[in-house]
Amino acid sequence: MPRSPESMTEALQRFQARGFTHELRADRGLLREVATGQLHEPEQLGIAELVRFEGSSDPDEMAILFALEIQPGRPLGTYSTVFGPGTPPEDAEIVRRLGQRRAPHRTTSP
Repeated sequence: MPRSPESMTEALQRFQARGFTHELRADRGLLREVATGQLHEPEQLGIAELVRFEGSSDPDEMAILFALEIQPGRPLGTYSTVFGPGTPPEDAEIVRRLGQRRAPHRTTSP
């Protein structure tokens, strides 16, 4: 997966402009919409796009940003986490479960 030339803020703004307006966070094995508290099973969401970021001074400082859909063409929001050996176990499990439905959706890096 190539590293993104854009910043996390730029990628978030780009996703928000495309309708991915809800911020999602891991919550006891589910993804919770921060503003509403609504919970989603990771397997029920599709990955519309993901972008990987590396720290400018330390390539081990990595993060990944997901644009998630409820169904193809129906944006939901974004979910981000650190990526690599330091990934918290709950986030690693969410990422693994998101990947189960990735095939029908497109995955790109700018």
